[in-house]
Amino acid sequence: MDEKLKSIPHLPGSYQMFNKEGVIIYVGKAKDLNKRVNSYFNREHTGKTKKMVSDIAYFEYIVASSELEAFLLEFNLIKKYDPKYNILLRDDKSYPYIEYVSKPYPELKVSRYLNIRKKDKKMLFGPYPNAYAAKRIVALINRLYPLKKCKNLGHELCLYYHINECLGYCVKNNLNQAKIDEMEQEILSFLNGNDKVLKDKIMAKINVYNEQLNFEASKSLKEDLDYIKIISEKQKMELHDYVNRDVFNYTCDLGYLSIEIFFIRNGRLLGHFSDIIEYLDNEEEIIENFIYKFYQKHEIPKEILIPANLNSELLSTILETKVIIPQKGTKQKLLDLVKKNSKINLDNKLDAINKEILKTSTANEELRNILNMPYLYRIESYDNSNLFGDYNVSGMVVFKDGKPSKNDYRKYKIAFDKNDDYHTMQNVLRRRFKEGADPLNFPELIIVDGGKNQINAVKEVIDELGLDIKVCGLKKDNHHNTESLLDSDLNEIKIDKHSNLFHYLTCIQDEVHRFAITYHKTIRSKGMYQSTLDEISGLGPANQKKLLKHFKTITNIKNASVNELNEIVNVNIANNIYNYFHNDTNK
Repeated sequence: MDEKLKSIPHLPGSYQMFNKEGVIIYVGKAKDLNKRVNSYFNREHTGKTKKMVSDIAYFEYIVASSELEAFLLEFNLIKKYDPKYNILLRDDKSYPYIEYVSKPYPELKVSRYLNIRKKDKKMLFGPYPNAYAAKRIVALINRLYPLKKCKNLGHELCLYYHINECLGYCVKNNLNQAKIDEMEQEILSFLNGNDKVLKDKIMAKINVYNEQLNFEASKSLKEDLDYIKIISEKQKMELHDYVNRDVFNYTCDLGYLSIEIFFIRNGRLLGHFSDIIEYLDNEEEIIENFIYKFYQKHEIPKEILIPANLNSELLSTILETKVIIPQKGTKQKLLDLVKKNSKINLDNKLDAINKEILKTSTANEELRNILNMPYLYRIESYDNSNLFGDYNVSGMVVFKDGKPSKNDYRKYKIAFDKNDDYHTMQNVLRRRFKEGADPLNFPELIIVDGGKNQINAVKEVIDELGLDIKVCGLKKDNHHNTESLLDSDLNEIKIDKHSNLFHYLTCIQDEVHRFAITYHKTIRSKGMYQSTLDEISGLGPANQKKLLKHFKTITNIKNASVNELNEIVNVNIANNIYNYFHNDTNK
């Protein structure tokens, strides 16, 4: 690898990191490929970067003609391969917009778009991070103006026409175009920031309702008027040029990057976006990618403000809009305000993380000391679930260093139809620690949600397999609340119910119970007969139906001989069924 590192050119491009299986785990870009790629291997790293570098088996790179081309190449490769360590903005969340449609009939609605292109020429106002605000404004304007409200035009005049909230677009051919144009102008004026026109219209309606003694309708409009006043006051910024702009800034610390965006429309702060992600080194690259990907889903404003360390020329070219780095004045103050918000969010996140780490690490260490264990990193907990002996399943959850490791959770279907926690637990453990299982992934401790019987069931299998794994159980009181810890010798250890250790053990107990119950409900809704038969090699849905029709129950199928099974299915499948139900791990 050293020779390959030396041969990398000092040119812009994209680089790809591969693991030993040949899977791309990270894609990046660089102005200087040689400096960037070498930086991963010639210096010390911490956190996520250290983990990523330890997974790298080899790398490749593609030289680009410019930094812009490298940027687009990196983005397309990330989109294609979805690498493990490129975790940026993976979800498809999009914010709602208020959309005005003028043709064939005037209509106002709330819309969401995953991709917004300039050539579509939609009249969009937003985005609105607060979907309620968008819906309320649309509902209010629809009450005040006779816009088209039906999704599908009918052939008769509906209620909206008779209460003067529609012009009757479905049947009227001679619509008053001048009135429509005036209505459109007022609505667009409001959506562009002039709230006076709407306030005046609401006030006029309130006066009419008051004269008609319709105080309920008047009160409803008064609440809408107050709402508009509140959001107008809250959203006013010091910028009076009415330019639509977004303001990006961020703070990074301890492997986390806090991103904050202010959406300013027509001089008002319409809303904001916040996100905190784990990141590798080079936050500038991540933010530039973030901004580009963000605008794959959202309308691009006329102006974007960014901090000085980002590449405004690159972003301006790629987004085809004005990207500015403010140096002074109100825009710089606004950028600082966004930075302040991002720092507050990150401080809160880190504070919560530190508190959680303190709780779990302290509790994990306390548990290790109580059980006289030299080392405790991985804990596995098991719980069984069934309904009067039917739909028998078990769940396994894993906690590593005090935190749940959900990728290691496992589900187990139990073939026998009886309520027998003792043998169910042994069945699951034999399957979990079967021959060929990786000892490096074995736990130091198994916690069972039960007392003497379950502890003995686990110990019997652990001893049988010659494993060095500690076992303990959680004893409940008469109200089914956790009361104490039972060690492998069945000694009872009282735990302070206000301690971190008690909350830690309760968390493990609740998690394994939730996991097992959720799986049980899934299996029950599907039907245990089908789900158990699904596990048998070569047995498809058609043959499953034949077997169930003939034998009626899964117990009868299990007790059938190969010859009896062969009357319904071919001999190979019959042997597979018989071997499945008579294999020790499935009993």
